[in-house]
Amino acid sequence: MSFVSTAKPPVVGTETPVENHPWFPAISPDALRKTCRLDGTVTPDRLRLAVVTALRSVNGELREWREAQQAGGYDSLAAVPCDQLDGESEHLARYRQAVYSHVLADMAEAYRDISTTPSSDGKGDRIKEKTESRADAHRQTMRWAISDILGIGRTTVELI
Repeated sequence: MSFVSTAKPPVVGTETPVENHPWFPAISPDALRKTCRLDGTVTPDRLRLAVVTALRSVNGELREWREAQQAGGYDSLAAVPCDQLDGESEHLARYRQAVYSHVLADMAEAYRDISTTPSSDGKGDRIKEKTESRADAHRQTMRWAISDILGIGRTTVELI
């Protein structure tokens, strides 16, 4: 019999949104926790740091594109013309997906050393591989979301 205990997340509404560059939307830690199923193991401070790190990274990759959109007269990401799905701009959805995926990749990497599984039987190595694979998948999702915003194709190249 096994028992896995998870920490309860903070009470909804207690974490303030992470302010962003004025052109991009703020990120709600509550929405991120709910969407990505993050429990209380990820403390509010750690989550906030991961979100700020993700914003720096994603915003940096979109800087030239943002400047071109601003030069075109668009005062926010939401104002840039694109298709709408479920009442939301695809750019906003992809932007949030890029930020959330960056956060999830960082969390997977940060928590990969936490395991009560003995490493003598090879389980530790298997867990490490799974975690690295999960982080890589999140980074790929982030890359694709950014590529979709920029309007460039998705290409995966592997050296043999």
